[in-house]
Amino acid sequence: MRILNQLKRNTALSTPPLKKGETGGFKGIKGGISFTRFVDQNAGKNLAIALVLLCCLAAGCATPIGVVRGTTQQTYYELTANVLSAGEPSGWSKQVLHRNNLSAKFDQDPVETLAELNRRLKERINSDRLFALAELCFFHAEQTGKREYYLAAAVYAYAFVLPGRDDLMIRPIDARARLAVDLYNWGIARGLSSNNGEEVVLEAGKWELPIGEMTLNVEPSQYLWGGYRFKRFIPVGEFIIRGIANRYRQAGVGAALAAEVEPVGEGPAAEAARKRIPPRTKVPVTAFIRIAEPLGNLLQGKIEGHIEVYAADQHTTVKIKDRDVPLELEPTAALAYGLEGAPVWDFEIAGFRFADPKKIFGDGLIMMHPYRKGRIPVVLVHGTASSPARWAEMYNEVSHDPALEGRYQVWLFQYNTGQPVLYSAMLLRQALANVVKDLDPNNEDPALRQMVVIGHSQGGLLTKLLAVKSGNRFWQNITDQPFDEVEMAEETRKLAREWAFFDPVPTVRRVIFLATPHRGSYQATGLLLNLARRLINLPGNLVSQFQNVLQGQAFAHLRMSQLPTSVDNMSPGHPFLRALNDLQIDSSIRAHSIIAVLGGPPFIGKTDGVVAYESAHLDGVESEKIVHSGHSTQDNPETIEEVIRILREHIGVK
Repeated sequence: MRILNQLKRNTALSTPPLKKGETGGFKGIKGGISFTRFVDQNAGKNLAIALVLLCCLAAGCATPIGVVRGTTQQTYYELTANVLSAGEPSGWSKQVLHRNNLSAKFDQDPVETLAELNRRLKERINSDRLFALAELCFFHAEQTGKREYYLAAAVYAYAFVLPGRDDLMIRPIDARARLAVDLYNWGIARGLSSNNGEEVVLEAGKWELPIGEMTLNVEPSQYLWGGYRFKRFIPVGEFIIRGIANRYRQAGVGAALAAEVEPVGEGPAAEAARKRIPPRTKVPVTAFIRIAEPLGNLLQGKIEGHIEVYAADQHTTVKIKDRDVPLELEPTAALAYGLEGAPVWDFEIAGFRFADPKKIFGDGLIMMHPYRKGRIPVVLVHGTASSPARWAEMYNEVSHDPALEGRYQVWLFQYNTGQPVLYSAMLLRQALANVVKDLDPNNEDPALRQMVVIGHSQGGLLTKLLAVKSGNRFWQNITDQPFDEVEMAEETRKLAREWAFFDPVPTVRRVIFLATPHRGSYQATGLLLNLARRLINLPGNLVSQFQNVLQGQAFAHLRMSQLPTSVDNMSPGHPFLRALNDLQIDSSIRAHSIIAVLGGPPFIGKTDGVVAYESAHLDGVESEKIVHSGHSTQDNPETIEEVIRILREHIGVK
């Protein structure tokens, strides 16, 4: 009735007063109708119409203040969107602009607005303004490409996180803390970038910033790394990687970079590093700029910073205000960058076909970083028509397992995979002996005598040859004449002795076989075997020396007429495999098998596409793990987890 009464009142106010003698009726209706009577008679109908109108108004017009329910993703995006994730300032920075009545001005004149906000910061210092200035400077730098604003963002962010005053300290749970650190990290990388933006220039000098002058200093020793010096720094944080399943990144402070290197320095350690760390190596490093009295110097317009460079294999934290703070690290991105377009990929087929020793770096043993005393070497040996690059997935996972961190150092062995397996194994034994002699001539590091060697496919055969005593078993494949009775040149005798006669390598304590053809590969037969023989060109010096042995006058009962290729060696029933299978792994060395199969169980009769289960199976090993995988099982997650389990077992942790 309240609505009806209101309708009556509104109608009465809008109707002119009746003159004397008028009936107050509607024109066109005979006799007229009293308006009051009309309203009273149609009260129910008018009420319904009024209610419908009110409902329409309520549905069509939102109140000035209210809410709308959003999805989880919409709400979270609105709360967390910022200049790094969305390309626009965060809600926190927009609040500061609004409270200072600078929102519209920032859109029109960002340079003057930032200067005005900096003046107000000097008048009343608070953390909200520090953060807003950091993000808004970064936003302006993104819009204009002006590097001085990136550096200004880094300075503001540093002062926000480390103001040096208790009343300005932010809570660790404050979401702005992580964003401020990211602004600092990206501010360094972008602010010190080269003109083409492809690298970060870490040099001493002075920079004019919108907040004053910034002076940077650096000690030359910051660039040294083993027998190398860092010479070029690439920002890998902005890379999108491919080909590696997991991108490992440690969130922390500093700009994550990949450093290129050049040889420098003298002495045994430097020489050992240069012999085994390829000059094309890309080193994961972090650049940290330590700013002295950040808040005070910022307000005075005189900022002093010191550039510090940390290699990931040496440092994962930096000391700031007596606290160990994690460094920003991007090791997976640096690894992928180093393998982008690397010549090692071309080696895979070339190393199989031509066996050119010049294509091998040094003696074949490759280090990923300088020798670290106390860390156990894990040596990875690739398979046929392959290369060390194929271990990238395994290396990435093993290097970032928490239980293994700081306990191991990964080495790689590269060899020409078409040459005889015994010859390649000899080169591997020599390389391991040489590296221990170079790094630890006085036998002071027990870790170097706890090596773990992991071999895939043909690499597994090389690995087994490190763990057995040959006797004269392999020599008997050539002739039944005793070795000492055969006449040959001294150089040839030395090679033949090292090739055919050997003991277990004393520095190796554990071996792991991955998809290893202990009894040969069913693929190395018939047409494929003949084709491989045609493709492979063995080294001329090796062939000639072998021919010298075969032509010796004492050879009355030769059992081998020509030098075999690796494919010959891996043909089922080959004398080399029969001899190797007769030899037992030394009791001082623990062995494990990881066998790939496609299908099963049962596994008998199954293969990985190259090697049958029966060939990969080896009696007497500590463990045998069967994984559902093709032959390239070194990338398989199950295989990698089993390797990690074994490496943990090797150092006594779970």
